[in-house]
Amino acid sequence: MYAIVIGCGRAGAEIASRMCEQGHSVVVIDRDRAAFHRLSDSFSGTTIVGHAIDEDCLVSAGIERADAVIATTYGDNSNLIAVQLARKRFNVQRAIARVKDSVRASTFERLGFETIPSTTIVGDAFEQALGWEPHQPNGSPENGN
Repeated sequence: MYAIVIGCGRAGAEIASRMCEQGHSVVVIDRDRAAFHRLSDSFSGTTIVGHAIDEDCLVSAGIERADAVIATTYGDNSNLIAVQLARKRFNVQRAIARVKDSVRASTFERLGFETIPSTTIVGDAFEQALGWEPHQPNGSPENGN
């Protein structure tokens, strides 16, 4: 798989490093060159300093041949714009956005975009660790707590 990871914060560095360990070809884009220090020592991919909602930056990363674009920045809006560009402009089949706002995540999912709602996932993990019943879509846990 040829993948572009947008953002080299903790999440972006982790997924990019894991993908390289699995033998995938990975390009990481971040605005801050210093962010690349988060990549594992075994990272064998390419890094590009730039802004991932800039089409020229995406083209230099090889987006025309990308199998996946994974947007992991701290900004929901940037991530959502990046996956829209990847899917609509460059026809990338898998474009996945990390989204903290669960309302935005569900809206984009209804529009056919893949999202990873990180705040919801963390909340679910804490509920599981505490032994609570799974979170219900209406926001009420089954056990009433």
